Amino acid sequence: MPVLTTQLGPLRCRLVDRLPQGHAPAFHLVLCHGFGAPGDDLVSLAESLLSLPGLAEKLRCVFPEAPLHLDGLGYGARAWWQIDVGRIERAIREGRLAELCAQEPDGLARARRKLLACLDALCRQADHGWERLLLGGFSQGAMLTTDVALRAESAPAGLAILSGTLLCSEIWRGRCQQRSGLPVFQSHGRQDPLLPFTLAERLRELLRAGSLPVEFHEFTGGHGIPAGVLGPLARFAARHAPE
Repeated sequence: MPVLTTQLGPLRCRLVDRLPQGHAPAFHLVLCHGFGAPGDDLVSLAESLLSLPGLAEKLRCVFPEAPLHLDGLGYGARAWWQIDVGRIERAIREGRLAELCAQEPDGLARARRKLLACLDALCRQADHGWERLLLGGFSQGAMLTTDVALRAESAPAGLAILSGTLLCSEIWRGRCQQRSGLPVFQSHGRQDPLLPFTLAERLRELLRAGSLPVEFHEFTGGHGIPAGVLGPLARFAARHAPE
């Protein structure tokens, strides 16, 4: 499928769809990549997501590129904010998971502002509101989009958390009260060595306690998006897509 690269606000984005020529999308699925990945890392998912009957006629996939370059992590490596991996590993090893979940990482606020500006530019271009956005991401991108979905003035149509984790626990808990009913798709590997499965479970329970319905998909495996997750994700998008 052809990929269009364009600027939306402060972020470069890849756009992918199967829309008939001249047809505008009815809604957008926005997926943000993870730490250390290139900006086009998730673009290959579009083919599977758009293969579900009915989605190709109305959905456009948008893949924003994180603003930070990462030197020394390979060609094109980018991040939404810097991560001290050693510090996280020590916290996990020492059993300080609650401390980890409560923290707001340095740089998250800047990343949130950039993504918000990108999404606002997308909505202006498409001439629709946030109710026609399905927002999600993988790993660090999932952390960012969870934060944005909970803190933004407007609610998206749905949230997809792919191998994400719990941050800013008290702030997110409070914001859940204003997002009651927001549908959430969450997937996580039981053997994830980077973001422990137990933290994904904590995030799920925090969201459910705030009356956000969570469709939870656990899988055998590590930190990734296995093929078995894409079908359920596409069906989630189809169910919660605005008419």
